[in-house]
Amino acid sequence: MDIRNIIIVGSGPAGLTAAVYAARGELKPLVIEGYQSGGQLMLTTEVENFPGFSKGIMGPELMKEMRSQAERFGTEFITADATKVDLSGEIKKVWVGDTEYQAKTVIVSTGASARLLGLKNESRLMGRGVSTCATCDGFFFKDKPIAVIGGGDSAMEEANFLTRFASKVYLVHRREEFRASKIMLDRARSNSKIEFITNTEVEDILGDDGVVGMSIKNSKTGDTRQLDVEGVFVAIGHTPNTKLFEGQIDLDDHGYVQTKAQKSEVSGTSKAGVFACGDVQDKRYRQAITAAGSGCAAALDAEHYLNSH
Repeated sequence: MDIRNIIIVGSGPAGLTAAVYAARGELKPLVIEGYQSGGQLMLTTEVENFPGFSKGIMGPELMKEMRSQAERFGTEFITADATKVDLSGEIKKVWVGDTEYQAKTVIVSTGASARLLGLKNESRLMGRGVSTCATCDGFFFKDKPIAVIGGGDSAMEEANFLTRFASKVYLVHRREEFRASKIMLDRARSNSKIEFITNTEVEDILGDDGVVGMSIKNSKTGDTRQLDVEGVFVAIGHTPNTKLFEGQIDLDDHGYVQTKAQKSEVSGTSKAGVFACGDVQDKRYRQAITAAGSGCAAALDAEHYLNSH
């Protein structure tokens, strides 16, 4: 069995950037990209904050270009999901079904998935008024009324950020009490452009080609009404895609891969020769450009590890 230099698990901006750098370093990386390749940008319409695209670029098109660039330099792709890993030895093992692949290093870039409400029209209108990223999409809602769904720090932060653009921000929460910290909650409550709607469930998001409103229900009175908004930002958290790596490398209390500087490495994990990049280890920024930067770091760290061993 061939022992490869690098196996990259995941194919979002982080994984593909790592592949570009590893391939240009003639390390011949293998990317196990998954059946749903491309990461969260595959659910995004126009991306206007990725450097180099002055007129913006569609999310799926950006991922296609990044994949083609990695492939051009000799990256090998497997369009299937990794099903099992063994990262314990000097030679790491990754399975796709019954097929085993071995490598001296592994880069984990499986990303994180935004938690959704599970509504009928939520996924259909994703990128057409429904978003999970205020920093990415807030600009598109200048002078428009929008809603933020959630009750934690992320919801408060996104609501405050979105007041830079929106004419009105409704913060809709299913309970009376909030999980958000007092400082974040007070900051949102002191913002005159934010209106709190509590004890309220979102029954569905309305619209054909774009969001025109939400159907909401007061959980105390049972009254249902339409809230007229043109954008809905779901801010109920993210789930890192790390189930595959439980018990293999150290994860934090929320399931994110813990990375720490080991000598000159910034992407190293608790296992030597295993690196992580992108949203699977970043619960703060969650941007395509920061993911790409961390992918570059992981590839260079892996190359340094290979050279030193």
